[in-house]
Amino acid sequence: MKEFTFTEQKDTRSGFGEGLLELGRKNKQVVALCADLIGSLKMDAFVAEFPERFIQVGIAEANMIGIAAGLTIGGKISFTGTFANFSTGRVYDQIRQAVAYSNKNVKICASHAGLTLGEDGATHQILEDIGLMKMLPNMTVINTCDFNQTKAATIAIAEYNGPVYLRFGRPKVPNFTSPTQKFEIGKALLLNEGADVSIFATGHLVWKAIEAGHILSQKGIDAEIINIHTIKPLDREAILKSVKKTRCVVTAEEHQMNGGLGDSIAQLLCREFPCAMEMVAVNDQFGESGTPEELMEKYGLNEKAIVEAAINVIKRK
Repeated sequence: MKEFTFTEQKDTRSGFGEGLLELGRKNKQVVALCADLIGSLKMDAFVAEFPERFIQVGIAEANMIGIAAGLTIGGKISFTGTFANFSTGRVYDQIRQAVAYSNKNVKICASHAGLTLGEDGATHQILEDIGLMKMLPNMTVINTCDFNQTKAATIAIAEYNGPVYLRFGRPKVPNFTSPTQKFEIGKALLLNEGADVSIFATGHLVWKAIEAGHILSQKGIDAEIINIHTIKPLDREAILKSVKKTRCVVTAEEHQMNGGLGDSIAQLLCREFPCAMEMVAVNDQFGESGTPEELMEKYGLNEKAIVEAAINVIKRK
């Protein structure tokens, strides 16, 4: 099992903030909008340096999406920022009609996704957002794993012409990917080659998959670990290449089992290469208030759950 090291833990939302600031300096067409959460989205630096290219919409998320879509008609690249719950569920009609159907160049950037939002509880811990967004035609869906990757993705989506949903989070997590990486939309990243089981992970569960890989290695199991940062478009070639070798799959995500990464991979495999599969995800439940660590343990979104799933799926080959 390959060794991965990190020097610090950083929140992925700060990667978005740094990426947005860099974009502001590079491209005068980049504009930002926020729904009264500048500090939480780490947009402070962009606002301070480019106040004329920032709109504070207030607690009016539907209005924010409409304004963002309108600005693109004049050639602007609109970045919206609020919590994932308010970025998707609250404004789904506006996103569907004004952004996806109209194919507008809006980047919907969402923090505080999933259970790791923590103490705010179930009403804010959206676990359905990836499913909502991936179902929309024209929408690209990205879920990054650490600070560096989030910064790189933020910069990359500005170069892509079309609607994007960029999902990141609140907690500090190991920052292990390269600070100089070039983010490629739709290109999965092979983290560790293996022959016994394919583990496809996204977002905060990528590092948990790496930890699980070390535990499995001690048990004599050779896991192939792949970072699926882009949920849509899915890297079909990378997934099928891995699964045809290992012949069994585990997916890991901080999202509902229905509609998430595992759902997308299952759809691909049932058509192209049916095989044994296990999913580490939230199983048809809402979240609750608690610390991120407590919640990830209770809902089985950790390295222990991935190890157990891998052992079980290998038995089913």
